[in-house]
Amino acid sequence: MKRADGFKEARLKVLKALAEGNFQHAERKAIDVKNLLQLGHVSVEEVAAVIQRCNGTHHSCSPHHSAPQVMVHVLKRDGWYIKFYFVDPHTMFVSVHR
Repeated sequence: MKRADGFKEARLKVLKALAEGNFQHAERKAIDVKNLLQLGHVSVEEVAAVIQRCNGTHHSCSPHHSAPQVMVHVLKRDGWYIKFYFVDPHTMFVSVHR
């Protein structure tokens, strides 16, 4: 994955989506271990706190495998792996796990 220059914008946008409840979860296999936010094992506030601690060194992005015009963002911080992308007007979470 390449590092993106759009970290600050992505961070602001994902934090706003969490605060407003304007997010969804991408369908995927292994949801029981890959998306703790969707399962309710981690709160929106906990995920937001991890994201707030991130800076550009914790961020990478790459094109979505089936929609290359969509950039998929990955944040790795404090043992957390948070993967998401934007499809206006929603933020789509793919993974939220340790």
